[in-house]
Amino acid sequence: MLKIVQKPVDKLIPYINNSRTHSDEQIAQIAASIKEFGWTNPILVDGENGIIAGHGRLMAARKLGYTEVPTIELKDLTKTQRKAYIIADNKLSLNAGWDDEILRFELGELDAAGFDLELTGFVGDDLTETMFGKDFAQDSPEDFKEVDESELEKKCPRCGFEFDE
Repeated sequence: MLKIVQKPVDKLIPYINNSRTHSDEQIAQIAASIKEFGWTNPILVDGENGIIAGHGRLMAARKLGYTEVPTIELKDLTKTQRKAYIIADNKLSLNAGWDDEILRFELGELDAAGFDLELTGFVGDDLTETMFGKDFAQDSPEDFKEVDESELEKKCPRCGFEFDE
């Protein structure tokens, strides 16, 4: 039976070969999520306080000044299973997709309720594109190329007459 145990943050040991990276922006998002929803996903540790899953949550906890975090100990995994689970825990969720119509509806409901949509992890153009479609996302100045006016055709689209200026 799995048991949640509070452990001191400074006793947890990040996996030295963790291949998953966390930007400062993502850590801030995780911290904001923890503040809004509470601690909903314990850190998974081996029998010696080594982190198996939850490196980002630990960094967010440190950012928030937590001294203890909830953990679940998975001490019966072999070394090979631990290595594989560290990767699988991160990759398997990335393999899922979205039902865009339902997602758009749910985000719209949250928006109508005044909820901060960035707490869902969708931000900026990603949020705009998700809610309104790709064509609605704002173009950046880099998306526009210079136009050489000499290359423009000066031809009536109706009759084909070519003219100057």
